Amino acid sequence: MPESRSVMDSAEDHFKKVIHNDANENAGNDDKDSECSDSEKTGFIPKKEDKESGSTSDSDEENETSDKAEAAVAQMLKEEEDREKEAEDPDYSNVYSISTTEEVTQQASQTEGEDFIVLQHERDSQSPEIRNHLEFLKKLRLHVWASLSRAQYVSLLKDFVESEFFVIDGDSLLLMFLDKETQYLNFFYQIECFLQDFTEKGAKYVIAFFQDAEQMYFPYPHFLFLRTALIEHLRHNTSTTVHTEFSSCLSSKWEIFLKKSYPYFIILSDIGLTSLQTDFLSILIAHSLSKKINVVLASGQEYDILRVYGYHVQSVYKHRLFFQKYEQDLRCACENLVRSKEPLICLYEHLKLSLQSIQKEVRQTVHLLKQLWPEGSDIRRVVCVLACAVGLKIYSNMLENANTSMGAKTEQSARGRSKPLSPEAAADLCRMQCLAVTFLLHMPLSQRAQIRIMKSCWTKQVLPLIKMQQLCMHFALTQLSDTNDWKLDLTYLPDLNDDLLLINLAHYYEVKYTEGLEFKKEMGKEMENEYQRLWDTVAKLAVKYSFGDAFPIRKTSQLFLEQERTLFRDCEKEIPNIGLISVKSDLVEDYAGDVLKDLPVLESNDPAVTSLIKYKEFDELCHWHSGRPLTEEYERVQCNADAKSRDPKERRQIQKLQTFRHFYGSTLEDSTSKLIVCQDDVSGNANAAVKKTQRKHKSKAETIAEENNRRLKSKEEKKEQEQWKALCIPTEKEIKANLTVGINKLEKFLKTLKSKSVKFSVEMTGLSACLEVWKEHCREQGNKSKDLRKAVQVMRRIHILLEKYQDLLEKRHLQKLTRYLRLLGFENLACSLSDSTGESNDQNISNYAIEVGPARFQLQYMDYYLFREERNDPDPRVQHFIPDTWQRELLDAVDNNESAVIVAPTSSGKTYASYYCMEKVLKTSNEGVVVYVAPTKALVNQVVGTIYNRFTKKLPDGLVVCGVFTRDYRNDVMNSQILVTVPQCLEILMLSPRCQKWTKRIQYVIFDEVHCLGGEIGAEVWEHLLVTIRCPFLALSATVSNPGHLTEWLQSVKRYWQRAENKIEGSSTNSEQNFTRNCRVKSKVQEQKKSYRVRLVLYEERYNDLEKYVCSLKGSDFIIEHCHPCAALTVNHIENYGIPSDLSLSPRESIQLYDTMVKVWQQWPRAQELDPEEFVSFKNKIVIKKADVRKYEQELKKELSKWIVLGQRQKVNELLEHLKPKPVDCSEQEKWKRFASFVDKLHEMDKLPAIFFIFNVDSVERAAKNVFLNLLKKQKSEQYPNTEREKERLSDELRKVKKMLIKFNPQDTRKLSSSKMENMALLLTTKQQLEKRLKRLTAIPSVCTYADPKAVDEDTLRKIFHRLRFERRGYLQQMMALRGIGYHHGSMATKERQVVEMLFRLGYIKVVTATSTLALGINMPCKSVVFAEDSVFLDALNYRQMSGRAGRRGQDMIGNVFFYDIPLPKVERLIKSNVPQLKGQFPLTVSLILRLMLLAAKADDKADAKAKALSVLKHSLMSFRKERNAEILKIYFMFSLQFLIKEGYLDQEGNPIGFAGLVTHLYYYEPSNFVFVSFLVKGLFHKLCQPIKGSTVFSDDVLEKLVLILANLFGRKYLPACSMKYKCTFCQSKVFLEDLPEDFADAVNEYNTKVQENFAHFLLTTAKLADMEQEYRLPLSKTDFTSKNWHGSELASYLMDNTKSISAISPFACLSGVVDNDLFHGEVINKAVLRSLGINVTNCPLLYLNKYDNRGRRRPLNAYALDFYKHGSLIALTTDNWLNEGDAYYALKDFSLLIKSIGTSLSELCDDPNDNVLLAFQQLGEIYEKKLKCVT
Repeated sequence: MPESRSVMDSAEDHFKKVIHNDANENAGNDDKDSECSDSEKTGFIPKKEDKESGSTSDSDEENETSDKAEAAVAQMLKEEEDREKEAEDPDYSNVYSISTTEEVTQQASQTEGEDFIVLQHERDSQSPEIRNHLEFLKKLRLHVWASLSRAQYVSLLKDFVESEFFVIDGDSLLLMFLDKETQYLNFFYQIECFLQDFTEKGAKYVIAFFQDAEQMYFPYPHFLFLRTALIEHLRHNTSTTVHTEFSSCLSSKWEIFLKKSYPYFIILSDIGLTSLQTDFLSILIAHSLSKKINVVLASGQEYDILRVYGYHVQSVYKHRLFFQKYEQDLRCACENLVRSKEPLICLYEHLKLSLQSIQKEVRQTVHLLKQLWPEGSDIRRVVCVLACAVGLKIYSNMLENANTSMGAKTEQSARGRSKPLSPEAAADLCRMQCLAVTFLLHMPLSQRAQIRIMKSCWTKQVLPLIKMQQLCMHFALTQLSDTNDWKLDLTYLPDLNDDLLLINLAHYYEVKYTEGLEFKKEMGKEMENEYQRLWDTVAKLAVKYSFGDAFPIRKTSQLFLEQERTLFRDCEKEIPNIGLISVKSDLVEDYAGDVLKDLPVLESNDPAVTSLIKYKEFDELCHWHSGRPLTEEYERVQCNADAKSRDPKERRQIQKLQTFRHFYGSTLEDSTSKLIVCQDDVSGNANAAVKKTQRKHKSKAETIAEENNRRLKSKEEKKEQEQWKALCIPTEKEIKANLTVGINKLEKFLKTLKSKSVKFSVEMTGLSACLEVWKEHCREQGNKSKDLRKAVQVMRRIHILLEKYQDLLEKRHLQKLTRYLRLLGFENLACSLSDSTGESNDQNISNYAIEVGPARFQLQYMDYYLFREERNDPDPRVQHFIPDTWQRELLDAVDNNESAVIVAPTSSGKTYASYYCMEKVLKTSNEGVVVYVAPTKALVNQVVGTIYNRFTKKLPDGLVVCGVFTRDYRNDVMNSQILVTVPQCLEILMLSPRCQKWTKRIQYVIFDEVHCLGGEIGAEVWEHLLVTIRCPFLALSATVSNPGHLTEWLQSVKRYWQRAENKIEGSSTNSEQNFTRNCRVKSKVQEQKKSYRVRLVLYEERYNDLEKYVCSLKGSDFIIEHCHPCAALTVNHIENYGIPSDLSLSPRESIQLYDTMVKVWQQWPRAQELDPEEFVSFKNKIVIKKADVRKYEQELKKELSKWIVLGQRQKVNELLEHLKPKPVDCSEQEKWKRFASFVDKLHEMDKLPAIFFIFNVDSVERAAKNVFLNLLKKQKSEQYPNTEREKERLSDELRKVKKMLIKFNPQDTRKLSSSKMENMALLLTTKQQLEKRLKRLTAIPSVCTYADPKAVDEDTLRKIFHRLRFERRGYLQQMMALRGIGYHHGSMATKERQVVEMLFRLGYIKVVTATSTLALGINMPCKSVVFAEDSVFLDALNYRQMSGRAGRRGQDMIGNVFFYDIPLPKVERLIKSNVPQLKGQFPLTVSLILRLMLLAAKADDKADAKAKALSVLKHSLMSFRKERNAEILKIYFMFSLQFLIKEGYLDQEGNPIGFAGLVTHLYYYEPSNFVFVSFLVKGLFHKLCQPIKGSTVFSDDVLEKLVLILANLFGRKYLPACSMKYKCTFCQSKVFLEDLPEDFADAVNEYNTKVQENFAHFLLTTAKLADMEQEYRLPLSKTDFTSKNWHGSELASYLMDNTKSISAISPFACLSGVVDNDLFHGEVINKAVLRSLGINVTNCPLLYLNKYDNRGRRRPLNAYALDFYKHGSLIALTTDNWLNEGDAYYALKDFSLLIKSIGTSLSELCDDPNDNVLLAFQQLGEIYEKKLKCVT
């Protein structure tokens, strides 16, 4: 630590300098990054020569594979060792060369403000303790830097729910908004806006201010006072929870708080006002991460209407390790940072003052004031008089003491510093402060907003006094917060002072007041009285001293303001004319006509109109045709094969692909039978069917057919009877020998039977056998407790017989069942089944009786075997199962051509309707099309497989059943009947002018996982599709919490289409004749009856219940506790939100809840009524069904809520506590070490197959390898010691034999002599024997694998593994798969993922570790789902989607969800959370508007195109039933058109011109698309792209520069500002992207200026739509600043500047001097814009050359695209560039596709094939693609 830490008065100035000093912008280029030695990502990479030659025999192949496999295992073991070594050194010291610039940037400036110094405790910097302390701080900063640099930029709230919450560090919140320019009230406004943004988005948060942090602010009294006021304001005026009870993050209270509440994350700043505070924050960051709490950086956050984005740091094991290693150092560091003696304050160098004396004086003065104002007062008055009185008293005292003690010495030393103010001058200042507060009390905000903007500042003499007063204010507020017996109005805490107002008053009294009478302005009577009262109180409080009367206000001529500064900001600068360039377009008129009439329009001779850009000059210069139409995007996507192709090679490709898809599809469904769809005229068929039903008499043929069927059935029945006769006795024996195995066999056999009577016989036999087993068990046990699971099988068979075979039960059967029920001790059930009373054999019966009531037995023990409410009547439309009512409703919707929104749980069978819909369209005609929209490519592949497996149809040549269209692959887009695609690709087709004919063929669109409509990426595309399709649709999802709202919105869209289509049909006779002549399909499609209804089909019941378990590690054993869903609730949650509707209980859990309720409240009045045996739905019921249990569950839940109403909160608390599991904490290292044992444990419990969800790609692979290595070790330990040697020996022998065989020439055996032939035969035999022995030795013992060899035959397995032969990690994956293990994540190749999916579905692989890629709709049902890692991505939505995989319908009776070491508070929140509501996004972008104009202008069918464009514009979900939003969108639309016209993309008729086509092709990259075109037009690319002389090849320098420019435009990934803190030499990458070349940067600036101007005009125009009542209130506390009883004041009017234009600025921002003109600068917009408009700068298409965080530090761009171009290494991007491999690969792939797409577009626009720009892009595209192919 420095010897004396003195922080100067100019700290605020310095702070601005600090944060703009960019920590050496390009500092990050010569230092070493953290994990370049990281071996976590290296998989097994085969050498090129290792790849199969294709000519080797199978056995050679296998041998090679095993060699490589061994190499892979060796590699994995090495990685494990490396990781363990790495884990031992968590402090990075060995990997980084440290050269920090941080110290420099954070030293307090000593050049100014020496008149106010805070002297803190001096320390000896040479002492070893301090040296160690400083050494450790370096390590800490490095550790924090390394963690924060890896932060991911994500949506913070994800799908937030009411029960989730996070913590905001109060000081970090303060630091986000501290700014010298920001006025006091505006500071509070900005903080409230920030917090309100979170609140509006449904977030819950608490704010924590640490007590020790207060010390950091003493050198900055203004900030200290703000901090105290903020705490008090949040506490008293908002509902926000504020914690100030924690001393520091290392206090035990804070630890307990974290453990109990486990916040989602903590928002923290990584930089403080001083290095001292930065270190304090670093400790907080390190501590939070070590406690498994994720950190979000306060800097760099951005938000839009729905989301808040920020840098999120995931807590990992390394953080816990660092904390464990350095806990003692951290504690010492924390103590050192805050351990200081009471700091001394020095005014003017020689006036010393202790903080204690201020505190004491404040305490006494408050006591006095209470006596003067016993009735209390407004906080503004109180703080003002206290600060003035205390300040004056202390100041006068100090001067007196100084004068007596210093004497003559003072005069000499005073030369170098300011002379102190006289007490009279100080009193003048205080009088002005009282006057300023008088203004605050009376003058409304609307008037204050107009006050002149002064640039004057206080003199050096005045500043110390003001700062001392701010300290007084801080202590006054602290003192008042402890005063409860005095009535204070704290409402206006955010408005305690206004510096601008005070400076204005000072200027008036210093300059104008002295100039003569005409400048002496009246204050107004009311104001005068108020001011008089305030000053009189100050005088009474400072009773010892006389400071004069209230008037005159200035009694001295002391100058308070610096004279050399310019005084006023000039606000009269002209705002450019807002008028619009007129657009003559029907589309514009129809959409925005109503707002257009209110907007000013420019004259045609206005310079803005006459100077519109034309591209002709560029076109002529370069032989370009900017307006030439480009090929459709779908035509550019790679197409391996198309049905239309005539090329034999392509044909072969098609066949191969189709064969695979059939095979892949067969793993998705049981039925491999292909549905042959006949091509008939369906309308004819339908009529025939109707006629058939009307005819009563059967024809002869029909009678014969029926007779034949009957005969066939009886023959089949006979055959089945004989089959059963043969199996009857063996099955009975098997059941008696082993009940579980026997019953499984019995049920398997039952599935093969068709005859009901045979099934009945089987069930009756099964029942008798089960009863015998139960009797035998009872006899064996005697008086010991019995295993009731055996009785469950008896009761289950009784249930089946009574439910399914009611019609076949005769009296003897019923008597038998009655006897059995009596035997089980269920007398009441036996009586209800038959009327007879009990039999005599009582003793015998009681021996076998179950000592549990029948209802309790069924609920507690039969649990998941209970019958669901299922229908028995088959539906002729469904072959393989009997659909539920809701499924029939769906099929009815499809039959009636209606649309439907379907919300039903995962695996409930909602997709069946999709395939029914496809079948219907296929049957109808050859032209109709069904489009299936899936959110991911993986889901697309799955659906395609299913379609291939289900449907075959003979179609005319060139047509196929199924086509695919994704961003990087397509086939048969236009010539298929079922197109499977992703939303972005369908949008391309829907908005393409040349695809109209095709879109009219669409009969149905199926949207799978429609909740993506609320997602982060691409949500608006889902919106566009739902509003542009004219046909009916099915929208499927398992997780939408407001389906009613969604359906109403979609119904409104359909009503629009009904009106639009009637209009189109009315006008089509004239305008569409030519079009319809070409489109023969139309007539066929139109035949079907159109329906515009949208049904909502809701089904909430899961087929299988889910049971949750919390798992933790204790010693070497696992504690697996059942987690009752109600345990997740809290009393507050039930009170505030009720019990969540989808918090369902299994029957067993309902009983558990009842029992606990009885236990907790023994006098519970309804205990008897809700006893299961007495409950009305259960009493005397033999077959209790799931629906009955649901009623019981609802009753219990209602009762639980009622307990709270009845005042039994304590009992409910006790009950919930009772149900809670008690997991044990374990270390992260231990958790992963024991992960393989945990998998073993699940295997023992028969809970496999399972999917283990882990959110980190590295951990996914590592966990799978861990399990694999565990099995290998197990095998090694169990096999004979010399097995390995024997294996090696046999392998050597086999190799020799093979070599000898190669010497013979097997091609021509005729030429071989007989002896050689014999030798060869002998060698072949030897080879076979050796292979057999080797196979036996290498066979995997069953205890060392999870794979089920019976699930897949060898041939199928070989076929599946064949797909891995060229994959990078194919060998390793194959080896793991052979042991039943797989992993699945987005970075894997599609083939690798498909292999895992197929083998898992087939039941071969039993253990899969996966990221969330498996959450979205992929069909991989399993018995259990395990959450093995916590993450910000584990939210309500992902939890629902992932846990939904558990419980395979038809295979598992129940699904299991395990939480493996997930903190209990998180588990509870996930269980009780509701899924998110779908809300709309801001739907418009400039590029979208251009695309719509292009569609309307270029389409063949203008009416259809216009209707689609209008639908997109009018029907955003955001503006549904929100009129103001609709109006804002219209104005935004108009100004976007202005921009497009001015930039030359549209003419004044709304027709696309210039490079409109190129811009819309790159729409995904707005605003870079516009900037790219401006570079092209300015000739910058032509200037850059100069080939090597005499060739058409470009130098590396040129291409590198081109990549740099493209990366700056299209590869924009921002890193946190702190990542530049250290100079680093990275292994291979530069990491931080360099700036654009100067001429390109100038072009960007020019573009930005135009955009900002246009956006500012938009804001100025929309200002009139703002809700001004809302604008004058603080957003969170709702404190109102509208005028009350303002009577005006001459002085106030004088202080106002009426030339100041502030029509579009928030009145709060006006106080900081922001005016309308500032809207022309993008960085001000978010702070200044009117809040009620709901618009922010994200809606403005600016391309920032440099982005700064809210602390003024530059956020660098990640140079990943350029770095990869230079070194071609994906691994380097993960170690140096802080990207994970999957993200890096996809980002590069996107970048590569983009270069290719640009190259194609340019070649179509340019006539000259040798154009340099064209050649450069083509060359670069090829090089980039080649480099990317090398890594895959």
